[in-house]
Amino acid sequence: MPSFAYRKCTNLAEAFKLLKEDDRAVPLAGGTDLTVGIRGGKFRVGALIDIKDIPELNILLADRDGITIGAAVSLNRIISFGPIRENVPILAEACHCIGTYSVRNRATLSGNICNASPAADAAPPLYCLEARVNIAGPRKKRTVSIEAFFTGPGQTVLQQGELVTSVLIPRPYPAGKGVYLKGSRTGSVDLATVGVAVQRRGNEVRIALGAVAPTPVRAGSVENAVNKNGETDWAAAARLVRDDISPITDLRGSREYRYHLAEVLVRRGLEQVMEG
Repeated sequence: MPSFAYRKCTNLAEAFKLLKEDDRAVPLAGGTDLTVGIRGGKFRVGALIDIKDIPELNILLADRDGITIGAAVSLNRIISFGPIRENVPILAEACHCIGTYSVRNRATLSGNICNASPAADAAPPLYCLEARVNIAGPRKKRTVSIEAFFTGPGQTVLQQGELVTSVLIPRPYPAGKGVYLKGSRTGSVDLATVGVAVQRRGNEVRIALGAVAPTPVRAGSVENAVNKNGETDWAAAARLVRDDISPITDLRGSREYRYHLAEVLVRRGLEQVMEG
């Protein structure tokens, strides 16, 4: 393991100061991806800035604006939080697909999206829920949509010295069933070969996929067929997902297999959500 400094913060101002002092300083919340990346040489880190105990980052709250999930809130806290299980269970379902129970005790939702893997399990449900990402820096705060947050594999809109402070699931919550379907080689402990979120909102549906493009994507062609054209042949609608994705071949699956798996999972999701 390469050597690095360790600094623990108790407030955001202290964290911003330490991040500014060292351009190789990185924030540490759960650390389940970060520490593996450091050990494997993916990240060159000068200092770890421990933000786990900053009060603002540990908020898990449901109010009139929606559900706010702080950047240091563990996945297991999210899974067991009543307002999430009641109003947006698709998010709890996706979080449960990430790693093992012990990993989920440390891993965070914000870490899952900040890692910016195209296969991030939490991302497709967040797309369907039109989540917003709250970002803070030394000079200002800003909010971006979850779709604008990702800019490429391993890349986000975060600038030097900025932190994700929370993710907001806005009201109104979807009136309808949602499912997250994950195809992988070994189950939840592996990254998704294809991940598909299907969320019904009244008579309409939203669909998003992971691991099939440089960033998570919405299946606009399928949504238009169902929502605007009234398509009820779910197999025919699912075939249109091929127009929305651009998968690659890697060790988890070939390009052709990902096209096939995406179509299968979208069809299954539509059957479960629109007929359930």
